[in-house]
Amino acid sequence: MNPRHLTLHQLRIFLAVARRGSFARAAEALHLAPPTLSLQVKQLSDAVGLPLFEQIGKRIYLTPAGELLAQAAGDVEERLLQLADDVAALRGVERGRVRVAVLTTAQYVVPKLLGAFCASHPGIDVAMHVGNREALLQRLAANQDDLYVLGAAPEHLDVVTEPFADNPLVLIAPPTHPLARARDIDPQRLAEEPFVLREPGSGTRSTAERFFAEHGVSLRVRLEVGSNEAVKQTVAGGLGVAVLSAHAVAAELALGELVALDVRGFPLLRRWQLLHPAGKRLSPAALAFKQWLQTHRPTFPPAAGE
Repeated sequence: MNPRHLTLHQLRIFLAVARRGSFARAAEALHLAPPTLSLQVKQLSDAVGLPLFEQIGKRIYLTPAGELLAQAAGDVEERLLQLADDVAALRGVERGRVRVAVLTTAQYVVPKLLGAFCASHPGIDVAMHVGNREALLQRLAANQDDLYVLGAAPEHLDVVTEPFADNPLVLIAPPTHPLARARDIDPQRLAEEPFVLREPGSGTRSTAERFFAEHGVSLRVRLEVGSNEAVKQTVAGGLGVAVLSAHAVAAELALGELVALDVRGFPLLRRWQLLHPAGKRLSPAALAFKQWLQTHRPTFPPAAGE
């Protein structure tokens, strides 16, 4: 393969197809006619000398050669974006882009900070991805974002991390729950309670299960749901109790729609971590956003009974 036969235009088209898993969706996103897009991918495949995609049923998948090219094309794209940021910094122009991925529990805090940051830095574009821990770890391993907000740094990845903000977990119930007015509740009293849990892979769920296991309690799982909002609505409907971030339920606690049970050992004190891959060169825009997050930390919401 002769790299000089590859063009940036072809790599851009190829990346669009690889990321969307569809020629039609890539053509729509790039505003290209499907035959034109297909021709560019074919020419790129000819230049590489190996097929880049294979079709199984109605879906297309990257071949081994396609996976290698996708990684290289992503590196090229990242370097060009970095170049644009560096040039803007040399010109003294506050421009650029920041990609941040945050846990679902942090979505109640980080967007507010994003709004204030963008107001103070109108030339910087910020993109935010929200997901659970497993999804964010996949993005981190693939170096898809600049900064990540996680509950704990992954042990299997080389990252730079620093504490970002407190993330206390509370045990919530409907206001009509028999334990709503009880104080200093022994965790053992929750052994027969039905629990509403986040999906496997959630950091909040893992922390709750670990706490109760240490107290000899095996949780009775009534429901597993995929979002904090669904957990809150399910608990408010009287289907069980749940452990959630105090930030996620601050409004419902203030309005009396939910209560935080005064269970011994709660709130479970955790901290969000701000991190990025070790060795990653953060752009001036990403560095500015990182500093903003560190100097505009969210406040700690009141715990149960305060």
